[in-house]
Amino acid sequence: MRLLDLPAQHAPLQAEFDASLQRVMQAGDFIQGAEVQRFADELGAFLGGAHAVPCANGTDALQLALMSLNLQPGDEVLVPAFTYVATAEAVAVLGLKPVLVDVRPDTFTLDPVAAATAITLRTRAIMAVHLYGQCADLTALQQLCRQHGLALIEDNAQAIGATWQLPDGGHVAAGTVGEVGTTSFFPSKNLGAMGDGGAMLTRDASRAAQLHELANHGQRRGQKYVHHRIGLNSRLDTLQAALLRTKLPHLGSWTAARQHIAAQYDAALGGLTRLHIPARQPGSTHVFHQYTITLANQTERDALQQYLQQHGVPSVVYYPTPLHLQPAYQYLGHRPGEFAVAEHLCATVLSLPIHPVMPPEQVRYVGEVVQTWARG
Repeated sequence: MRLLDLPAQHAPLQAEFDASLQRVMQAGDFIQGAEVQRFADELGAFLGGAHAVPCANGTDALQLALMSLNLQPGDEVLVPAFTYVATAEAVAVLGLKPVLVDVRPDTFTLDPVAAATAITLRTRAIMAVHLYGQCADLTALQQLCRQHGLALIEDNAQAIGATWQLPDGGHVAAGTVGEVGTTSFFPSKNLGAMGDGGAMLTRDASRAAQLHELANHGQRRGQKYVHHRIGLNSRLDTLQAALLRTKLPHLGSWTAARQHIAAQYDAALGGLTRLHIPARQPGSTHVFHQYTITLANQTERDALQQYLQQHGVPSVVYYPTPLHLQPAYQYLGHRPGEFAVAEHLCATVLSLPIHPVMPPEQVRYVGEVVQTWARG
């Protein structure tokens, strides 16, 4: 059993992958080839008409999103204390100050109430991470940004294909609500490349053009060797774009498969008192990049993880250390206990196997193993 079985997921598409490879090889346009713009157009259409600007990876996407806001060194950006390090890293590497904010104990995403208390005169943006496959509270965060004149950036690396319900009842794709959304095509993501890749998302055509320049050495389309901005060399290569084009039409069915597996886990584990199944954020769909349960404490979490390992079930802790306790961010001056929810989650979360081609017998087996431990 695997936490994520990419070989099994890719096997039915092998002929299409081979054709994509041959198409790129024959064209010979390995950098900024035609497949890149075709993928960008198709991804934007999938996300409800957004502009998609491909780049080299998800971390670059975050950095480029921040660069498009024309922030100045020392400006503050609110980020959750419980997330992958890239969220704060993209802020810090630009000379900006990551201001850590605690998360909600149920959805694990940025707490709008805590964010409101963290805003200062230097705050310029809020970075919301759609963790594990569902949105942060975008309505509350967008209202907060409008109230204080802040930009909203969505880190949508784990929730591509999720949607958010607007106040008027309509639905919009995750990653397309704020000024800029970002995503990653790291191989393990719901839409993963066979190497690195990422993209920025926006509904503003002028910002999309700006992001494209920033990702391409500050050059505008059709103006080679004319550099209007100080940018980066951050490009999605043509082969990865072609492979992602092959996979994108299947993302909807893969998402439905993940949701079906999550429902089976919910049914099997929902009545167990020694753990909590994932809570759902009202207004958001959940695409289950991870199926993450919580235990009462670290002793319980570690005991279950060891029991699962003994019975051939893989599991992973995303993430074992909150940002404020990471050595690289000690300069921010935080101490243990300042972000109690983040610290508790780092000690109690556990992600179970989930992927689109997970056989039903494996899903049942995982549920039975967890049930046996919980009732033991």
